[in-house]
Amino acid sequence: MQQIVIDKPYTFIAPRLSRFWLWVARCLCGGQLRKDFGIAAVECVGAERLRASLDAGHGVLLVVNHCRPCDPLVLDTLAREVGRPFHTIASWHLFMESAWKRFMLPRIGAFSVYREGLDRESLKCSVKILTEGRNPLVIFAEGFVTRCNDRLVNFMEGPAFLAHAAAKQRTHGEVVIHPVFIRYFFEGDLSATVTPVVEAIENRLSWQAQTPLPLIERIAKVGHALLALKEIEHLKAAQSGSLEQRLQRLVDHLLTPLEQQWCAGRGDGDAMGRVKRLRTAILPDLITSELTEAERAARWRQLADLYLVQQLICYPGDYIERPTPERILETVERYEEDLTDAARPHPPLRAVITVGEAIAVGPTRDRSRAGDPVTAEVRQRMEEMLKESKARRRVPPTGT
Repeated sequence: MQQIVIDKPYTFIAPRLSRFWLWVARCLCGGQLRKDFGIAAVECVGAERLRASLDAGHGVLLVVNHCRPCDPLVLDTLAREVGRPFHTIASWHLFMESAWKRFMLPRIGAFSVYREGLDRESLKCSVKILTEGRNPLVIFAEGFVTRCNDRLVNFMEGPAFLAHAAAKQRTHGEVVIHPVFIRYFFEGDLSATVTPVVEAIENRLSWQAQTPLPLIERIAKVGHALLALKEIEHLKAAQSGSLEQRLQRLVDHLLTPLEQQWCAGRGDGDAMGRVKRLRTAILPDLITSELTEAERAARWRQLADLYLVQQLICYPGDYIERPTPERILETVERYEEDLTDAARPHPPLRAVITVGEAIAVGPTRDRSRAGDPVTAEVRQRMEEMLKESKARRRVPPTGT
């Protein structure tokens, strides 16, 4: 399990943007993208739209999809294209991963947010950046890395809330949201790239290599086996039904008892919203209470179950039923990451960043509708950009 929850008192980490350290980071960025993430090239489409908003003096919020861990590094190509550094809201656990990250992230414009509670300092910092309008603010609206470039999960309402709050404080210009979609294209030999990973997983399952099967069938078979193992662990037996039914059954089995214990049975909302609500309820005791070792271990088991739910919802049931090279690659990467907490790089990948038209945001939201119309419009634009971005494939991969 990746350490995405920290059992320490939270302290807000403010941005301390430094031109020198930004230059250092940019010198290292290209090599890191190639070595650690397999990114061979990055292209920007529609950068002139963002440049126009900045030239007009608007407060600019970039709402971006988040399918790969390298998305923030990839986005710096757009920052260089428009000549402005970006501020990025980043989960607090990233700052806690190492002393180097804690030092470096604020100096390249990032600041922390506490996802397990209300973070007033982060909210104030975000609104101030948008109000001043010097540099764009980046939010990954899905809230976590999905490894699903062909699908958007539910968006958080936070970006629209921040934009409205900043619009109330601006004395000139507008606050605008630019939807930004990052699309990755795999441009190598797919079979040669993913087969070693599939074979390693089969070996971990104590299987013989399933070489008589076509690659896509091997991948699907591994997926069913991994899900069955979790069903045996939590439901005592492998389950029947479609993949979607099995995933939902396991998610509800994990969440419902916790919601009865911690949330008075409240189980509304999408799965990630339910996970966040439960983490917010469970974590404070780990930080502030004098728990016994047995009680602490029980809380960590519950947080591990929530982490499993987050993993499960990143597996759309039909994702490889309509396979593309990227869908196949993402699925195998997700298998490896969920088994080992890390996925090896798979070059060559080409990233295309598309900037959408600006959406002006007023100081108040339309409360006659259930959700914020701004969030709905951003989501709709992003869905359109997702579909349109598929046409930017230029090199058909081999081995599919």
